[in-house]
Amino acid sequence: MTIRDEVLAANEDYAASFGPKADLALPPARHFAILTCMDARLDPAKYAGLSEGDAHVIRNAGGRASDDAIRSLVISYKLLGTAQWFVIHHTNCGMEFFTDDVIRGLLANSLETAALGPDGFYDVGSGPGSAEANYIDWLTISDNAQSVVEDVARIRAHPLVPGGIPIYGYIYDVTSGRLIEVSEATKAGLPT
Repeated sequence: MTIRDEVLAANEDYAASFGPKADLALPPARHFAILTCMDARLDPAKYAGLSEGDAHVIRNAGGRASDDAIRSLVISYKLLGTAQWFVIHHTNCGMEFFTDDVIRGLLANSLETAALGPDGFYDVGSGPGSAEANYIDWLTISDNAQSVVEDVARIRAHPLVPGGIPIYGYIYDVTSGRLIEVSEATKAGLPT
């Protein structure tokens, strides 16, 4: 059985008992949004106690406040009524294991998947690569807590974000499952 087959079989099981979920409202019932990392070890529904329909969860590499993440948060507020936002990064994040220069070099050499060794990522494939990576801000992380502060501050300062929305900053610990507040981030996210 392929991964595709497994996904489709799981979807059949899910759809068979979908029932009342068909009546969930479009706006999130608990009126908040989470911006977090795409890392497969993070399950926002479990670590934040969510059920379907409770909250918006926006995910990207690193849980960073990219233009697209801010776009989603603004839509979440403006059109769907969220009133509080959480920025949640995590320990042992892959975005801490490379820099913009490293990924640009890897992609310039080869578009094949790189490998992670004790000295960081390295190419295992052969070309061709692409210089297009030079035009992307990869939003890598050199200091996890500081990146949470920067992201909360960036969201707070954005001209499309209303001052009344509290923005909280946390780091999820992948070894304990706990959310650890980054107080400087939460302070930066206080309503104005």
